[in-house]
Amino acid sequence: MVQSLAGDERAYRSLLDDVARQLRGYYGRRLRERAAIDDLVQETLIAVHSRRATYDSGRPFTAWLHAIARYKLIDYLRSNKLRETVTLDDAPEAQLASPVTESELAHQDLDTVLEEVSPLQKSLIKAVKVEGRSIAEVASSSGLSQSAVKVTVHRALKKLSQRFGRGQTHD
Repeated sequence: MVQSLAGDERAYRSLLDDVARQLRGYYGRRLRERAAIDDLVQETLIAVHSRRATYDSGRPFTAWLHAIARYKLIDYLRSNKLRETVTLDDAPEAQLASPVTESELAHQDLDTVLEEVSPLQKSLIKAVKVEGRSIAEVASSSGLSQSAVKVTVHRALKKLSQRFGRGQTHD
């Protein structure tokens, strides 16, 4: 996206191809009607094109794209008064339709965001906040005190909050 914003046509075409493939998987897991999926992919690509100037290169691209796709899906469902569901029998096939899952994209975005903190802070955040390990367990395995783990995680999250402007932190 950054290259396309700088005027690189080849990068822009490649971006749109990749985005279209991801959108087909995203909408395909939520809707059954092929025409609706194709329409939503096109509408989202148009929105990406028309709103590309609003993209903040300091933030993860996939989060920006997902927000647009989600709003397009909500608008479509509301306008058609639909509540689409996928049966459990269909779910594994739907997961195979997309080469990159939302979980993988979220992990890529998380890794990008965590590049803003030190390697120690990154590992502690992942252990405590992502893996759900206890402070005591992380302290024991890292050789740090429980207090040091808490303070390090808190400071890292505060730094990320300030960097990415999400909410207020409280000491």
